[in-house]
Amino acid sequence: MNRLTIVVPCYNEGRRLDAGGFTEITAASPDISLLFVNDGSSDDTEERLREIERMRPSQIGVLSLSKNVGKGEAVRRGMLSAFDDGPDAVGYYDADLSTPPSELLRMWDVLRERDIAVLLAARVGLLGTTIERHAFRHFSGRIFATFASMTLNLRVYDTQCGAKLFMASPALRAALEDPFVSRWAFDVELLGRLLTGTEHIAPLREEELQEIPLQAWVDVPGSKLHIGSMVKTTSELLLIAGDLARRARRRKRA
Repeated sequence: MNRLTIVVPCYNEGRRLDAGGFTEITAASPDISLLFVNDGSSDDTEERLREIERMRPSQIGVLSLSKNVGKGEAVRRGMLSAFDDGPDAVGYYDADLSTPPSELLRMWDVLRERDIAVLLAARVGLLGTTIERHAFRHFSGRIFATFASMTLNLRVYDTQCGAKLFMASPALRAALEDPFVSRWAFDVELLGRLLTGTEHIAPLREEELQEIPLQAWVDVPGSKLHIGSMVKTTSELLLIAGDLARRARRRKRA
């Protein structure tokens, strides 16, 4: 397993894009490619992304969407596009580099070492780590994580960290075929689809999904998360639960 494509969704990120951080990732490993998805930005995001692309055109690409479709749909389209190049693994990663490049590279090493299908980063404030989160985001995140675990019937600590890697399997491709029913909680929905399977593809087993605690994570200023979006994200879990139940019934009937 040698090739990884990372999807980076971007919406009005022009002022926060750190070209050096992204070129650090590609310079560290010629096997890693980045696919930026410009989600209909109205600022100079497109121009900034094209500048970054020109720095390492063999490893960096840009997919531009004509209108804003939301982070989940931008990730979904980007990951489907990434499949076209036949990578061994695909993932997605927040444009603000809140998960440091060194941690993303460590995740890639872990995925290659272990016999798993999904690797999630977890923001756990342990002694010896540097996890810098605002109190609101931490405590609201713990509440959401509880409901997400109940929705998935899975002991998962952090569904919402924006760094995830997946083996480029038929199961993943099938899970990405349909648009998400949620706009904000798509991370939970994607995991749920993988654990549910389809009429023709078996679901992933719980042991094929793993989390690793991050050594560092920084709450970068300018986040679009606020109390309103957190409420919306949590309420979408009901939509996800209903959709997963329908998928499970279809699979049983097949």
